[in-house]
Amino acid sequence: MSNAPLMPKATAVWLLDNTALTFDQVADFTKMHPLEVRAIADGDAAQGIKGSDPISNGQLTREEIEKGEKNQDYRLRLQESKVVLPPQPKRKGPRYTPVSRRHERPSAILWLLRNHAELKDAQIMRLVGTTKSTIASVRDRTHWNTSQLTPIDPVTLGLCAQMELDFEVARAAKEKPIDAAYGGATLLPASETTKKDEYEPAEKSSDDLNVDAVFAKLKTLGGKKQEEEEE
Repeated sequence: MSNAPLMPKATAVWLLDNTALTFDQVADFTKMHPLEVRAIADGDAAQGIKGSDPISNGQLTREEIEKGEKNQDYRLRLQESKVVLPPQPKRKGPRYTPVSRRHERPSAILWLLRNHAELKDAQIMRLVGTTKSTIASVRDRTHWNTSQLTPIDPVTLGLCAQMELDFEVARAAKEKPIDAAYGGATLLPASETTKKDEYEPAEKSSDDLNVDAVFAKLKTLGGKKQEEEEE
């Protein structure tokens, strides 16, 4: 059983109107914030809510309230329920979908096929509560109402919970192999960027040889001209 009483705001209203408990004691018992309890006492919150008697509901005893009124540090204890609810059996088979929601299942199937193509048919059947033939007809566009179908989130339609959808999507993502698809432009490796051009040294060496040959020829010409002047 939860540690909070049923209808906590209504219970807080009753305790504030009929007991001398402090705001902190009421807040601790109803699992509310003390400021919210103070707002209820001031009439700023919970307006129009009828108080719920926790004594008649079997959630609190008169002796427990008297202990709290005598000692402000005392914290009220919620009475244990005498009714034991049987454990809910695990659901087996396909999900039951109310009749009012069954006509919306093709729209939910179309949404799942478009937004989560990694889901298997069995997972869609668990989420929406449909059959394999219906999934195939929506996928192949052979459904009788294909022209009128619009993709709608099954969570929005109330066919499944968000946690259930996230669980199935995560499971499908783990089972699906990673595709080695093109991931966009990447930087070249260092071996390519630091690689020297094989033809570059040859060109430079030929240029160097040509320059040396020109200077040597100029020196030769200069020497011959100087010898002629001396003669």
